[in-house]
Amino acid sequence: MWGILTALLSGALMSVQGVFNTEVTKQSSLWVSTGWVQFSAFLVCAAAWLFTGRDSIGALWQVDNKYTLLGGVIGAFITVTVIQSMGALGPATAAMLIVISQLAVAYVIELFGMFGVDRQPFEWRKIMGMLIAIAGIVIFKWQK
Repeated sequence: MWGILTALLSGALMSVQGVFNTEVTKQSSLWVSTGWVQFSAFLVCAAAWLFTGRDSIGALWQVDNKYTLLGGVIGAFITVTVIQSMGALGPATAAMLIVISQLAVAYVIELFGMFGVDRQPFEWRKIMGMLIAIAGIVIFKWQK
């Protein structure tokens, strides 16, 4: 149950953040806004680290697959693409497309066992679920 609530909160926060970041970008620029997002996130993480245990930062260099340290780099591009898509499509359409993309890529990662994730068997019902979600986007955007 905790996982479901956390996922729902994550989606809600991503939508609000995307709208906020798009508004900041309109008043500054794409990279200034993205930089602020990453910098302010760093400050929050540093403060949380100070108050919650101070685990060794050196542990980062012990990570087995060094490519996994690129999460922050990917995060910067996530911020940029969310800002651009929300600005071009509006929050609802952008969020729907983002979620469909997340779902499709996550399924491919599971299907092939990429990045250390346990490999899962192919299931037609998951493909059907994605197709239904895509149909939902078409219905949502359908105009007479």
